Amino acid sequence: MTQNFENHAKFVPAFHIFILGVFAINLVWSVYRLIHVFSAESVISLLLAIAFLLLAFYSRIFALTVQDRVIRLEMRLRMQQILPTELRPRIPEFSASQLVALRFASDAELPVLAMKVLDGKLNDRKAIKRMIRDWQPDLLRA
Repeated sequence: MTQNFENHAKFVPAFHIFILGVFAINLVWSVYRLIHVFSAESVISLLLAIAFLLLAFYSRIFALTVQDRVIRLEMRLRMQQILPTELRPRIPEFSASQLVALRFASDAELPVLAMKVLDGKLNDRKAIKRMIRDWQPDLLRA
C-alpha cells in the first residue's frame, strides 16, 4: 500500500490494542477491587495499574519526541541543500512542528511549500500535510 495523508499515521496493533487494552482492563479491575474489597493490596494494585498506563503513555511520547528532534535536524540539512539561496537564511524560522509536517514533501515541491508555510505562518501539521501533492513516504518511524 502506498503511504499518503490518509494512512500515514503509524498504528501498531500489539501496542495500541493489546498492551494498552490489557493495561486499561487492569485499571478497571483494580478500581473494581478497590471499591468492593478495600485493602492495602487493592490500593497498591490500583497504583500499579495507573503507573503501567503512564509508563506506556510516556514511553510513546518520549520516542515520538526523539523522532521529531531527528526529523528537525534531517529537514534542516535537507533544506540547506534544496531551498533557493534567498530562502536558506529563513530555515531557523521553521518550528519543529512545521518541519515534521514538511518531511513528506518531495524535493521538487518543498521550496514552494516552505515559502507558503513561512509566509502564511501555518503551524497546523495536518493543514501543512494536506498541501503536499507529491507525498514521499516515511517508513522508518517510531
